[in-house]
Amino acid sequence: MSVRAHPVDARQHLLTALLVAAGCLALALRASVVGSSAAVPIFVAILAALAVVSLATPVGTDVHRLPTPLVVALGIAAVLAATVVVGRGMPLPSGVLVLVLGVAAAVSEELFFRRLIYGRLESIHPMVAIVGSALLFALVHVPLYGLPVFWVDLGAGLLFSWQRWASGGWSASAGTHALANILAVIR
Repeated sequence: MSVRAHPVDARQHLLTALLVAAGCLALALRASVVGSSAAVPIFVAILAALAVVSLATPVGTDVHRLPTPLVVALGIAAVLAATVVVGRGMPLPSGVLVLVLGVAAAVSEELFFRRLIYGRLESIHPMVAIVGSALLFALVHVPLYGLPVFWVDLGAGLLFSWQRWASGGWSASAGTHALANILAVIR
């Protein structure tokens, strides 16, 4: 099964690589502002920039392999099962603002990791896209949550990347990611 990709010249590859590096760096550095009075505006600016860049960058044509509702249902089942198995993780702040930021982060990160990064890597091979976007996803969360959650984030990234592959779009993974973030805050 092949994926028809947009024709991309060397300048577009370089620009995409720079955008991905800048986005990953911004996500990794957000841990440095946690607790400051500027944290929320900085988080919002990072999320908005990621969303705009991710939507503005052309990627390959989507290939739908499974019905999106089935992919979403499987993602939700996986998140709920992981919540039961893992139990209560580290304490997170709660409140309406944290919930809103968590959902915004899920959508923005899925645009970045599953639309932009996955979409560009898929032209190499779907497995490269699945593993590559999941690995970057896990790595940028280490500064914020610590090394012990790397494996949890890698597992989540693999689930979200599989959802991207199976559904042919990033919205299934965004919904699942949003649910995971909501559950992390309310449990």
